[in-house]
Amino acid sequence: MHRVLGFAVLIALTAGCTGPEVACPAIGFAVGIGLSVPSPQGISKATLEACWRGRCVTRDVGLYPETSAGATTCTGTGPDSSCGTSMVPTGGLHGFADVPDLPAEPVRVTVRFDDGKPHSVEVTPSFSEPNGPACGKAGPQVQLVAGPGHELRVR
Repeated sequence: MHRVLGFAVLIALTAGCTGPEVACPAIGFAVGIGLSVPSPQGISKATLEACWRGRCVTRDVGLYPETSAGATTCTGTGPDSSCGTSMVPTGGLHGFADVPDLPAEPVRVTVRFDDGKPHSVEVTPSFSEPNGPACGKAGPQVQLVAGPGHELRVR
């Protein structure tokens, strides 16, 4: 009898301990390394090499024009109003290298642009919570920016 009563109390106590259910979107999340080139004079292509624990992977990085939100225009100020914006080119380039096995530990990244010269940086990719902490972690990823001399830094 005591076991049945104890089990019933345990169920009653744990039944109220769960939080509200969270709906998590079923979206993909790319694991890899992003590259931004704000001033791409003389750059039209990039090759990226990532090395960790004695393993290296090389990826061509497709570079595409970067954009940002332009001026916002709105019609009205009430609850039925709407606003819109257009994307405008920034003059920069961006790309992404899929690296499915990328670890969340130190990685040596070397990027070669059109001139073939190596530009390297050591980074530690990190996990992301793109849908909030209740939906779990995704990744890892790291975002790099190439400076005026093509030196790399973490964004």
